[in-house]
Amino acid sequence: MTDFANEPTVWAARVIGAASGAAVSLVYLLPKSRREAASRFVTGLACGLVFGLPTGVWITTRLDLIDRLSASEVMLTGSAAASLSAWWGLGVLSRIAGRLASRNDRRP
Repeated sequence: MTDFANEPTVWAARVIGAASGAAVSLVYLLPKSRREAASRFVTGLACGLVFGLPTGVWITTRLDLIDRLSASEVMLTGSAAASLSAWWGLGVLSRIAGRLASRNDRRP
């Protein structure tokens, strides 16, 4: 599986998948500010680029699709999933921490 990691089409799929996953994560959990939106997008993009291949292989293996999909499709799937899950999970934790901090500020 590591043989296809440096093909231009696979890199294009990696970038498109990571950007798509990051954009979708912004839609699911709307950011409060431009700064939060930018940091979430960059974090999602980085996670999609770094973890796209292993995530794609894991997903397609679990779904028994690894023999039916091309390398670009595996990379696109993995990059989008890794990017989406990176900030979606961290965004939820950030919101919970913010609410807990505001509760503690209101206490006498």
